[in-house]
Amino acid sequence: MTAINPNAEAEALNDKLAGLDLAGRLSLVAGLGGRVVFTTSLGIEDQVITAEIGTHRLPIDIATLETGRLFAETLALIDETEAQYDIHIQRFSPEKADIDAYAAQYGLNGFYESVEARHACCGVRKLKPLARALEGATVWITGLRRGQSTNRAETPFAEYDAERHLLKVNPLADWDIEAIKAFVSENGVPVNPLHARGYPSIGCEPCTRAIKPGEPERAGRWWWEQDEKRECGLHVAEEAAAIAAQ
Repeated sequence: MTAINPNAEAEALNDKLAGLDLAGRLSLVAGLGGRVVFTTSLGIEDQVITAEIGTHRLPIDIATLETGRLFAETLALIDETEAQYDIHIQRFSPEKADIDAYAAQYGLNGFYESVEARHACCGVRKLKPLARALEGATVWITGLRRGQSTNRAETPFAEYDAERHLLKVNPLADWDIEAIKAFVSENGVPVNPLHARGYPSIGCEPCTRAIKPGEPERAGRWWWEQDEKRECGLHVAEEAAAIAAQ
């Protein structure tokens, strides 16, 4: 019997998804079998995916990482989105023991002091909760887009996540921000009011600022760091592996 090659499976799925619209992509993924999980940060692109899942009543679990440092506007949007689409968004929060251990080592806001401390905070507040959100999943859906940053410019529609042993699907990979905004306007999708105040990418409140004219969409994330490829680790295999080893 020939063993299934997960990378080949992901490549085949990538080719299929390329020829479909968003509803078709999500429907195809929902029918692959197993548990399908969409993790949302409640950003504008994630709201587009949530709207399609809710409107078409797709069998896709929706989860969010309630880090304990989110903007009040983001928390309010969770409730608003659930009500509009009659869905449940499952919240995954960090463990108190992990927060206490982090604060003891680095200080509660130690992430400003070093990249190491910031990665450790993201690990406690995001990566560990993500691992719980994806338990038992065979497919992970994200809102990654190629236009978000140079670090994401080659984002495929589907790839195999070897660290988490699942298919990772990015159904908006080829959408630009203008297409996102048009969908939101045409379909009455609720969005975070911070977007209108200059925050195209919204994470934890202490780590997010509005961007300046001409800056990339994700320039406001961890703005005090110099690395242009700043990420929290959710979509970086090396950091995911490090958290899994702990």
